[in-house]
Amino acid sequence: MNQSTPRCGEKHPYTLEDLGWTDEHEKAFSKYAGPYLPGRVACRQKTVWDILVDGGSVTAGISGALRKLGRFPAVGDFVVLLHQPEAGTSMIVDILPQKTRFARGSTGRGGSDQVIAANIDTVFIVTAAGHDLNARRIERFLAIAHASGACPVIVINKSDLADDPATLADEIASASSGIPVIPISAVSGEGVDRLDPYLPPRTTIALIGSSGVGKSTLINRLMGRPVQETSHTRDYDDKGRHTTTVRQLFVLDGGALMIDNPGLREVGIGAASAGIADTFPEILELAEGCRFSDCRHEEEPGCAVRAAVADGTLPAARLGSFHRLVQELAFERDKAEIGLVRLEKKRWKAIGKIQRDIGKTKGR
Repeated sequence: MNQSTPRCGEKHPYTLEDLGWTDEHEKAFSKYAGPYLPGRVACRQKTVWDILVDGGSVTAGISGALRKLGRFPAVGDFVVLLHQPEAGTSMIVDILPQKTRFARGSTGRGGSDQVIAANIDTVFIVTAAGHDLNARRIERFLAIAHASGACPVIVINKSDLADDPATLADEIASASSGIPVIPISAVSGEGVDRLDPYLPPRTTIALIGSSGVGKSTLINRLMGRPVQETSHTRDYDDKGRHTTTVRQLFVLDGGALMIDNPGLREVGIGAASAGIADTFPEILELAEGCRFSDCRHEEEPGCAVRAAVADGTLPAARLGSFHRLVQELAFERDKAEIGLVRLEKKRWKAIGKIQRDIGKTKGR
């Protein structure tokens, strides 16, 4: 674990309530009696997890049952530990229900969603003044954030490098209707206090954004000390390397909990179908006036959305972004279905081989 959080086996002053434990978690845990402890996942270290418990921390693996089911705890999950200190072992045997689930679409063959973090209250979408300040990229992050059930906040870092910091929010206004947009400088600290209303005690915030936008620098600023490695960005494209390589939960001095994430090289939209409506609310509202309920807002007659583009009410770029994300979602769904078909074919091929081997054995 990072030096900013209690090392495994060390004591800390936090109670489960400080870590975000609620009555719902208590109710879910009440069925366990005996040598079981609740805790919250702070970090994953390859095949083991660092868990914060009441007043301390432990390292634990997961049970064979969870592994067989493919249920792997994410950072932020509340889990049930089979705690046997006399034997010096702890094992995660269950994952308690998740309030929210932040995921991104996998770019792998299976197309399944990858959980990034769980039980998040707010998502800070961190971008930066310069090349990274792109409304289309922010729309992708917003769709995924909305789908998680958490509340998004857009943080524009490196605002001190902009020619006119006051106009930064205007550059992404088309993508951020109704979403708080806060320009800051994590290096100088300018504007960082404007994040305070979103950092109350016992709430959990996840940071996402491209590499090089200053997420680690922001963590260091909020923690009041250097706890994350940072790196310089390249001058020609403002990009940086991934200095954060694991997801980790930090406890801020004010009592909020924050999860840092490695920069996302490829943000799939596969997890975000439920978030598209919240990302493009004006398009969904206009769509109620379309002649056909299944209108795709392309070439159909009587499309109220395209009519709004024609009369200038809706920016054409906004509709273009909507189409791109919907098409990408459809592609990833098709990819996932193809992956499942391939897996099913492999399964039946394996079953057939086993049956043939059994037949050969019987014939001997």
